[in-house]
Amino acid sequence: MDDLEHPTPDADLRAHAIELLVRAASLDGLGADEARRVVDAMRPLHLLPDTLLFEEGDAVDNDYLALVLDGQVRVVTSASESGNDEVVMSIVGPGGLIGEMGVIDGGARSASCTTLTEVKLGVLSRAALLELVAAHPAAAARLLLALSAGLARRLREGNRRLRTMSQLTRALQLELDASHAVNRRLLDAGKK
Repeated sequence: MDDLEHPTPDADLRAHAIELLVRAASLDGLGADEARRVVDAMRPLHLLPDTLLFEEGDAVDNDYLALVLDGQVRVVTSASESGNDEVVMSIVGPGGLIGEMGVIDGGARSASCTTLTEVKLGVLSRAALLELVAAHPAAAARLLLALSAGLARRLREGNRRLRTMSQLTRALQLELDASHAVNRRLLDAGKK
């Protein structure tokens, strides 16, 4: 019988991936036909819970992004130089993308990603993206614009957080300076 009458698990997963790309807020404007072309350029990956997908600082084999099709991935970054303290940046579920910077610049990973559950991913390598650019430039352009928009949103949020931290640091420094001045006056008064 025809696969359209009795879809295979792979066909179901492909259709699900296309739907997630079309629906994803970070990929607004990507139509079903363009999403199909992007999904066709991806390779599927199935991971078990507690699998390290990539680690912060990885500089090898990092030129890909992944679309989460099913399950959850925890994204963490080091809070200290020793790497002992982690900060959970986000939990990424179906429709979320991870590794976007890697597919664009191939630079070292800025965070670590570990599966929380069994996870199904669609993986798009830089080489596959470049083939997509050559074969289907409109789909690739929409994808790259959407990736850029998502990265810009995260950069704006990071700038907002940095500004808030700077304001807090300044307020704390003013408090420390005031305490130091009081202590200095008390020490000077005690010497008299």
